[in-house]
Amino acid sequence: MVSFAVADLASGELLETHLPQLSLPPASVAKILTALYALDILGAEHEFQTKLVANGPVTNGVLDGDLVLVGGGDPTLDTNALAEMAAELKRAGVREVRGRFLVYGGALPRVQTIDPEQPDSAGYSPAISGLALNFNRVHFEWKRGAQGWALSMDARSDKYRPDVSMARMRVVERQVPVYTYASTPEADVWTVASGALGKGGARWLPVRLPELYAGDVFRTFARAQGVVLKPANVTQVRPVGTEIVSNSSQKLVEIIRGMLKYSTNITAEMVGLSATAARGVTALSLRDSAAEMNRWAAEKLGIPGTALVDHSGLGADSRMLAAPLAKGLAVADRHSVLGPLLKQIEMRKPDGKPDMSHPVSVHAKTGTLNFVSALAGYMKGPDGRDLAFAIFCADEAARAQISRADRIRPKGARPWNRKAKALQQQLIERWGNLYGA
Repeated sequence: MVSFAVADLASGELLETHLPQLSLPPASVAKILTALYALDILGAEHEFQTKLVANGPVTNGVLDGDLVLVGGGDPTLDTNALAEMAAELKRAGVREVRGRFLVYGGALPRVQTIDPEQPDSAGYSPAISGLALNFNRVHFEWKRGAQGWALSMDARSDKYRPDVSMARMRVVERQVPVYTYASTPEADVWTVASGALGKGGARWLPVRLPELYAGDVFRTFARAQGVVLKPANVTQVRPVGTEIVSNSSQKLVEIIRGMLKYSTNITAEMVGLSATAARGVTALSLRDSAAEMNRWAAEKLGIPGTALVDHSGLGADSRMLAAPLAKGLAVADRHSVLGPLLKQIEMRKPDGKPDMSHPVSVHAKTGTLNFVSALAGYMKGPDGRDLAFAIFCADEAARAQISRADRIRPKGARPWNRKAKALQQQLIERWGNLYGA
């Protein structure tokens, strides 16, 4: 099924539609609304803060109390940032902590996985909380040696490779399933099939215990600075005390730019949840927060009929209408907020190679799920006329037949997606000829 709409950017007038009342999954096109929602509520200059808080006095370098790592909803916190925070702790004069080491992620609701229908090993569907590290992914690497498999689980960055103890892997003699997962209060416990390993390799796996993950890594860096901390414990109580160290994220507008470019699901969920909280609404789940964003879209942009169940578009139950979205994009452009943040979409020649001299230019957001392909954004015709558009394609019957274990790479999904993208380009070229030439 296909639904699409194209509108004149200046007036918002719909120029052409097809099945405009057909509600289809938007996939990652949903991130367009999330971007506009977060920028409107939080502001382009907003920065997320991750802090170290002491709940006792520091005397002669000794903290007589607990040290708390406090998440502030930063979706881009990485290993390098935690290393710098540990160095800042030392520079602040702390050399000993007599109390506990606590981690707090309660700034946002705790979600075990973005979409429960995804395989356990899907790195694009990790846990969500107010404290996230490395997009809540842990690096698993394996090498075969004379004595068997050498395995590592670490939180690597371009500068560091700290091992983690809260994510554990064991090789099991089998062919399938490739991975199994079990959760304990102390660790993410994985097994991997020996028949799937080959000679060696690596991949990122999702983290389900994000607070312990960040605490594990920070404890390693603190120890390197001479500050020995007790094993991290999660606290559900918002800490009260003295701020010792604070790490600021990039400005929100740059975080949004990265989210739209790389389509990072966890970033969409965390900035969306943060915006809902800033509206004074208590959301206990992604669905609650998305419902608030749906209401905002109708009120602010005049986009009715939006029924998103999360902020990333990963949940297959999300639905959008093409015509209201195209008109809403025209409204959003009057504030010059979204267009500069969208990436350029390459138009292609019949042989599939990029067409660098194509007369139509497109800046848009793609969306891809199994047997779902969407594209929405802005295009400029050969004569310079600006248009807003939305295209949704889906084969929900084919999607419904995929087993949970096969959802990472199901049979037939790739050729279907190529056909959908070809249709999208044909529509854009049609609109360029009809309305922009």
